[in-house]
Amino acid sequence: MPANSCPENDAYHGSSDPLDSIFTDLSVDEESEVRTDSASLPPARFKGRRGKAALVLTIVWSGTITLHLVSWGSIFVLGLTTMLGIHALGIIFAKPRHHSQEIEGDLPFISVLVAAKNEEAVIGRLVKNLCNLQYGNGQYEVWIIDDNSTDNTAQLLAQLKQEYQQLNVFRRSPDASGGKSGALNQVLPLTKGDIIAVFDADAQVTPDLLLQIVPLFQKERVGAVQMRKAIANAKENFWTKGQMAEMLLDIWFQQQRTAIGGIGELRGNGQFVRRQALASCGGWNEETITDDLDLTIRLHLDKWDIECVFYPPVEEEGVTNATALWHQRNRWAEGGYQRYLDYWDLILKNRMGTKKTWDLLIFMLTMYILPTAAVPDILMAIARHRPPVLSSVTGLSLGMSVVGMFAGLKHVRSDQQFKPSTYLMLLMQTLRGSLYMLHWLVVMSSTTARMSFRPKRLKWVKTVHTGVAK
Repeated sequence: MPANSCPENDAYHGSSDPLDSIFTDLSVDEESEVRTDSASLPPARFKGRRGKAALVLTIVWSGTITLHLVSWGSIFVLGLTTMLGIHALGIIFAKPRHHSQEIEGDLPFISVLVAAKNEEAVIGRLVKNLCNLQYGNGQYEVWIIDDNSTDNTAQLLAQLKQEYQQLNVFRRSPDASGGKSGALNQVLPLTKGDIIAVFDADAQVTPDLLLQIVPLFQKERVGAVQMRKAIANAKENFWTKGQMAEMLLDIWFQQQRTAIGGIGELRGNGQFVRRQALASCGGWNEETITDDLDLTIRLHLDKWDIECVFYPPVEEEGVTNATALWHQRNRWAEGGYQRYLDYWDLILKNRMGTKKTWDLLIFMLTMYILPTAAVPDILMAIARHRPPVLSSVTGLSLGMSVVGMFAGLKHVRSDQQFKPSTYLMLLMQTLRGSLYMLHWLVVMSSTTARMSFRPKRLKWVKTVHTGVAK
């Protein structure tokens, strides 16, 4: 690594309390390659998720019912709302971090990885885009990992390999396991990059992408950077327009959370990870259905920071119907919930630091616990002929979603002159997006309940890409 990289003799990694409660027998060679066999992750940590989920469900339901029955229930909820409100105000008025736009010293080598399975509709456009980035003179490489595709992906890649010198193709065997995580782990030892970039097969980026992202890694504790995801087919229908607003809400919250010392999160497509950071926490976890969210937690537990940026964005296809959205969001919700079940003890030990731990717990409360508690809260309200006891904190959560969505929509139009008609249009987009976002209440509550009985199988569930234009 050049001089602007993180030093290997970091004080945390040399402490008496390493991250060995997550990883056992993690071996790193002299070139900081990651051990990617199954022994690097202890299976015991990822067992018993159903029992843990059932315990949490029982606590949430019984706790919510208790709040309806005790005299101090409303006071407790009011105090909780006040506490969350203070945190919300901090997020709203936080000033995003300033990032350097210049690369100091030598250019770090970049390895761009894409795990592809049956992507004949988009693979040609993807390779052309990624192999024409502006970055030094041969200072980056592109790896397409063909996960035993059964369509024409392999044939197309063979032709593209003859055209682009920096393109490398790796085809996995039919019996390869681990899904996307396994594909990335398998090819990682073959790569040369100081920074590893991961994209989905439908990704499209600007030519100056690397020149804009690399400067962020000049901060020593930055272990990863996440780009904003933009929906390429946003104009198609209600669902894609909703996803466009959702992605802006997400990145706005991410930037504001990191600005107050909270958690930045990876989103899979458009993520950059420092090789040393990836090595220190054991590579991608093959025992999870959302590798990005799992890696997010392990990076923060290992004292790395994750930066999230509005610009440049990475374009991807949004799903176009309610059924596809339901399946995709259920997987996202379960993967997000899994990380709390897998690493709850390390989170409560404050391994991340107080600000990050507090932010993560509040995020868990608003995104997972409150939707789960909504069902018993409504049932008790109907039975006792009274308003839901959690209405104030739920209202705060929904209000923050509206504020964040409007701010995100406004941010991407910051170079335009704002007129009353512009604000009216942003307001209408926010209202439409907020209506769309209500599906998360159903997804979260049903997912947390279902995990208590039947967790999803660990398999690669890919979104179908059609190669649609903007």
